[in-house]
Amino acid sequence: MESAAAVNRNPRAQIEEGLEEAPNDYEDEPGEDEEEEEFDEEELGDHEGGRSSERERMNDLLRRLATGPVRVRVHDVLIKGNTKTKDSLIEAEVLPVFRSASTMQELLQAATAANARLQRLEIFDSVNIVLDAGPSELPGTVNVIIDLVEPKNPLSGDIGFYTRPETRGWSVEGLLKLRNVFGYGDIWNAAGAYSLDHTTEMSAGLSLPRFKALSTPITARVTLLTQDWLKFSSYKERLLGLSFGLVSTIRHELAYNLTWRHLTDPLRMSSVSVRRQLGHSLLSSLKYSYKLDRRNSSIRPMKGYAFLSTSQIGGLGHDSNLLRFIRQEFDLRAAIPLGFFHTALNIGVAAGAIMPWGNGFMTLPTPLTERFHMGGSSSPLCLLGSPTSLLGFKMRGLGPTDLRRMIPSQIDGTSDPPASPGWDALGGDLAVTAFADISFDLPLKVLRDSGIYGHAFISAGNLAKLSEGSIKDFSIRQFAKNFRSSAGIGVIIPTKLFRMEVNYCYILRQFEHDRAKTGIQFSISALT
Repeated sequence: MESAAAVNRNPRAQIEEGLEEAPNDYEDEPGEDEEEEEFDEEELGDHEGGRSSERERMNDLLRRLATGPVRVRVHDVLIKGNTKTKDSLIEAEVLPVFRSASTMQELLQAATAANARLQRLEIFDSVNIVLDAGPSELPGTVNVIIDLVEPKNPLSGDIGFYTRPETRGWSVEGLLKLRNVFGYGDIWNAAGAYSLDHTTEMSAGLSLPRFKALSTPITARVTLLTQDWLKFSSYKERLLGLSFGLVSTIRHELAYNLTWRHLTDPLRMSSVSVRRQLGHSLLSSLKYSYKLDRRNSSIRPMKGYAFLSTSQIGGLGHDSNLLRFIRQEFDLRAAIPLGFFHTALNIGVAAGAIMPWGNGFMTLPTPLTERFHMGGSSSPLCLLGSPTSLLGFKMRGLGPTDLRRMIPSQIDGTSDPPASPGWDALGGDLAVTAFADISFDLPLKVLRDSGIYGHAFISAGNLAKLSEGSIKDFSIRQFAKNFRSSAGIGVIIPTKLFRMEVNYCYILRQFEHDRAKTGIQFSISALT
């Protein structure tokens, strides 16, 4: 399209002087006018001929749209209903879309895209876009009318019970959100969570859809987190973090994180490997993610594929307490319909590696909190992410371990033989998981109508240590030989908020110090 769409309260206003002369440009183009028809404003704007003539004009327009391109120019874009939201924000979202439309077919697609863009701002209750005829003295033109409904109360909240696979327990979580306070699409939110394992998290954040000339959202968040890992790894973690979302699109995300972390051992039973990393540390990192999800559903994928790549580099700065490491993760999924009884085969493989960098990096350990940990009840099918899920194994239930400190107990002044102190799960520098899952409808109609279905699965995974010189002894053959595995069958109950599974898991292979159990396992996985 030669002209640019205008956003103005006056329906006859235009943003470029050359808009009036645009029809001549189309007449001078050789060849195109012979195949493309010009849009007649009577087909949208004239209602004097009665219902029958209006129906005939609509049918004629539909026939023309079906047979070939119909030339059209956007005369004006009118915005209504935005009492608080700035015009500049709406213009920045919709003008680039309508500016590229030069036919009615392209204009309909542009209207759909503009509607989706405005809905993604999450600051309107409804968005309605109408195409109307332009001025009668400008044949072949269209006015785009955007009717917006802003929420009467910008404050919203939510509270609920969820599972936190990374902290092995249930949690109660609350969220307060304040939308569009200053009219720039700004969203302020505060969140809090408390889980049964005494993990607490409080955070506050701000999100801006656009900041000056930047076309991608900008986010900032402050987080205060306390996590109890005494049962698994003999330490408590407390962190205060500040994160900035620098780039956020459908496929790309780039964020900077600055986090102060403090690890403590209140029971004084931690192993040597854990004790070496107790104390204060500082994380300054840049994290980039690329995500492509072509599956037809994240709840019950029946076809398509998905891929996620996450790269992170820590240690950006000169402070000696900075954690210096490079971490890379991959996750690949595919869903294949089998063609009978609504069955589908889902397969996936995930892998990740972390290594320190800097002087003498071959002998340095990787940060304990940044390593990969495997096990827990989270579904391997639901969300793209790290190679951590292995059904049938408990949280941090496999991988490298170290013996905890042995403290003899004393009763009535006599020293008893020391009890077994247990083992600390240390996590791994290299992690690989894989799964295969077949989903199918259940025979009862009431279950099918409710979206409840069954599945059978097999999963496998392994962790290995590469840092502190261990890479010299690493063998791919031995790593593959030591894979743990499980299989099972279960029932899946999807909801709008989460995916609940009741599975019977059978442990096919495990090693000493692994914590796994054959039997019934409940799993609830968040969808977002």
